[in-house]
Amino acid sequence: MTPSPTDIPWAAVVALAGLTAGTVRARRRLRTLPVLDPLAPANGTAPSGEWHLITARGVDVDAATLRAAIAHAERAGLQVVDLIPGRLDTERALSLLRLLDRSAARYDRTADGRGAGHALLVAEDVLRRSGIDDGTGAAREPAELHTLLGRLKEYAPAGTGVAIAPGLTVPPPDPSRRGAELRAQGLPTGLLTVAQLAGLGLLTRAAVADGGWGAAAAALYWLQPALVLGGPQRPLRPADLLLATAARPFKSLASAIRTAADERSGSGAATAELEALRPVYAAELKAGTDRFFEPRRPDCPWCGSTELSVRIRVPDLLQGKPGRFTLEQCGDCGHVFQNPRLSLDGLDFYYRDFYEGLGVSGAAQVFGTMGRSYRARAAMLQPFGTPAAWLDVGTGHGHFCDSARDVWPGTRFDGLDMSPAVREAEVRGWVAAAHQGQFPELATGLVDRYDTVSMFHYLEHTREPLAELDAAAAVLPPGGHLIIELPDPESRLSRVLGPHWLPWFQPQHQHLIPIGNLRKALESRGFTVLAEEHGTAHQSCDFVGAVLLTANRLAPHPYAPWGEGRATRTRRVVRTAVHTAALPCFVVAAGLDAARAAVARRTEGGNAYRLLARKTPEAG
Repeated sequence: MTPSPTDIPWAAVVALAGLTAGTVRARRRLRTLPVLDPLAPANGTAPSGEWHLITARGVDVDAATLRAAIAHAERAGLQVVDLIPGRLDTERALSLLRLLDRSAARYDRTADGRGAGHALLVAEDVLRRSGIDDGTGAAREPAELHTLLGRLKEYAPAGTGVAIAPGLTVPPPDPSRRGAELRAQGLPTGLLTVAQLAGLGLLTRAAVADGGWGAAAAALYWLQPALVLGGPQRPLRPADLLLATAARPFKSLASAIRTAADERSGSGAATAELEALRPVYAAELKAGTDRFFEPRRPDCPWCGSTELSVRIRVPDLLQGKPGRFTLEQCGDCGHVFQNPRLSLDGLDFYYRDFYEGLGVSGAAQVFGTMGRSYRARAAMLQPFGTPAAWLDVGTGHGHFCDSARDVWPGTRFDGLDMSPAVREAEVRGWVAAAHQGQFPELATGLVDRYDTVSMFHYLEHTREPLAELDAAAAVLPPGGHLIIELPDPESRLSRVLGPHWLPWFQPQHQHLIPIGNLRKALESRGFTVLAEEHGTAHQSCDFVGAVLLTANRLAPHPYAPWGEGRATRTRRVVRTAVHTAALPCFVVAAGLDAARAAVARRTEGGNAYRLLARKTPEAG
């Protein structure tokens, strides 16, 4: 008798499918990793002052391995190589294969730099520009090498990779330092521990209650180390593979408990950093938040109409800073804007510790996931010409300029931003030249220096978007191109999700501009619109963002330096409970976002739009 859909243990089936996909992916990634051959002829290559070796405590790199690593780096055109020990222990080997970018032999420009944390081969130029001491004679911990790899990759974004070094000698792993290693890689150890414990519990329940499907899922989990790392031709050959496979559920449980304990003890440094900022924020908030807002304006900043209505009212669901923000919509032109808008003091207060300071690592991780989007933005120009000099306005850390070189390798990419991060982008080589300041104020000195100007998710952050368009019109010569990407306030989900629609992004977004309004504004400034994109500009974040904002609203960060100042046990427990309960919601939301993205690409109905315009000869 064929079982009905309600008789199938779907949780066990999904777990089995996920484990199978993970196993296959890990085996494929392992096959793509280059393996050094210390016995290969040196071809005249010898260690020189142009290369530096940074190692962790107890790691021994013999001369043959070093020679092979240098030969591999020079042959592959790499500037930073993380050397993976051939006898890397099973737990770290599996974790590494989960984390590695699929092109880890040469990382994608925007991929996170993650490796084994034992030895780094670094070119002299990269080490010099990064300001990192090679630490000759220093005894470093693996966690420090993980941090160094992430920083070094910023200075060699297209020249960083990993390679397996079979002859690399490393000390036995120290389980007590595992949590520090994970944190150094930017991983949320608390959530990972909760997910690991929850997964073990679900697998145990499936094995007992879900018959053959549950038993198959549990068995695959148990045997996964041997299936991935076993076999005579595997380049990674952990000494503990048999024991780690036989005892996997128990070792995983012990590892999760140990990481949880380490998370509690290791959170002291992070908490101390937050507490150090508390007096600063307390002084800022002593006089209240009224000074952070200008008087409410009675008319639309786009068309001047007084037909205004409230679109949403929402607190700061991103950082949880005090204050409440209102977006109003014009009844005549549809423009949506923050009213009352933030004052200059307000902008400084609410932006602080978001892209820099406390938020720098989180922002970098988000921007680092957008390589495909960056390349799609650059490719929009392909049917209309070849850019020679491109200015990216609001470039931030320069992620777009760095990625766009894959599309336009012969183009000069410069960046402009208010943040000092744009200067660092120049040092890294992500932009050829950095301009720091306000675009309208710098425009006079940039006239006719660029044939392409881009503004990607920039105009919505500005106080006077029409002045920014005036600056672009002044800078570009006749025939020059302007590319703009913005969140779309006409997206259907903006009304369905209400204040939890992530692109509202309060309090940072001050203007959300319908595409019709932007088109008319460009035409009045002498531009001809050449192309528009909606589906390909869509950012897959609607449902995951809604879950995140809801969780933040229900349980704000208890240690936030702008909060109440008392991280009571109740607040900590509530925060943990809410985010634990949200884990399955995130899984469902990710699936919905994937489906939504597929629909958006077909229907051109996403949550953002991209517009390309050319300055007409008459406008010059």
